[in-house]
Amino acid sequence: MTAQPVLDFHVRLAPRPGARERLLAALRECGLARAVVCAGGTIDLDRLSRQLVTGGHVETDADNDAVAAACAGTDGRLVPFFFANPHRPAEAYRARAAEFRGLEISPAVHGVALTDPRVADLVAVAAEFDHPVYVVCLDRPGAGVADLVGLSRRFPQVSFVLGHSGVGNIDLYALTLIQDEPNISLETSGGYTCVAEAALRRLGDDRVVFGSEYPLQHPAVELAKFQALRLPPEQWRRVAWDNAHRLLGEEKR
Repeated sequence: MTAQPVLDFHVRLAPRPGARERLLAALRECGLARAVVCAGGTIDLDRLSRQLVTGGHVETDADNDAVAAACAGTDGRLVPFFFANPHRPAEAYRARAAEFRGLEISPAVHGVALTDPRVADLVAVAAEFDHPVYVVCLDRPGAGVADLVGLSRRFPQVSFVLGHSGVGNIDLYALTLIQDEPNISLETSGGYTCVAEAALRRLGDDRVVFGSEYPLQHPAVELAKFQALRLPPEQWRRVAWDNAHRLLGEEKR
């Protein structure tokens, strides 16, 4: 399957020694040509898992500097996204937006609802710079997929990407919610094969993008999910390559 080019639409880079080299090695090992990179390590995994279940947040800034530095000099192989902290003014993103290719918003980390005006301010900046917006939703008031739908309707000119196959690993309901929202695509990391298969059927293969959530999930695992689906080559090409480039505002490569 990886004989065709693959762009991993969601990997993370923690600010640790050797992280960039390990990421590039993982991409080579799995035959991945490019990857969208978001900051990792903003919150330790034990606390994140607790927040996912019980709530809470941090107000810590992600290390966007480390992401920008890691992606520099890779000739576009690593594509930097800005991990916004809604506890900071949107101007902090606007001042750096030209250095990045997209925006990530995560209520799971920072605890700010998608219905909060501070999130709308960030998305407005993304609209100015033609950035796609990657969003991680939760089963929590103000942070659910329905709330993302509301946000996408306020900003129909912005391309949104619902991360991790929705909420949990079997979120077919998310597909129902976003089905009629043409500016929301689905990134497939973490979800079961039944969700990826249903997404292709319900959303169409032009609104599904491959992602891995490396290093929390090895790209080989997510590739295996699509290998099990035995997609026709032209359909896999759209999921693994063409759709991501369209979201990034690039011509087909």
